[in-house]
Amino acid sequence: MNRTQMIASGALAAALAAGAGAALAAAPGDAKADRPAMEKCYGVSLAGKNDCAAGPGTSCAGTSTRDYQGNAWKYVPKGTCAKITTPKGPGSLTPVER
Repeated sequence: MNRTQMIASGALAAALAAGAGAALAAAPGDAKADRPAMEKCYGVSLAGKNDCAAGPGTSCAGTSTRDYQGNAWKYVPKGTCAKITTPKGPGSLTPVER
């Protein structure tokens, strides 16, 4: 294989890898045939099990400090959030005081 062919092969491999990574990084809200659309549901995650947004002093996923924290959310299948009940009340599509 000559130098030009090697460079072309490397470029093709890099392009394919980048495309695969972009496909895997699709947002959970993007409906796909093999998975339902997802939505953020506040107040339903256990301590340290949130997907993101756990309030001031936290960085993101896994940083909620208590069960059913009102400003921490978890991805759930679209249309199910309000049906989730916890000892502190139902899930919410917006942050709740808890």
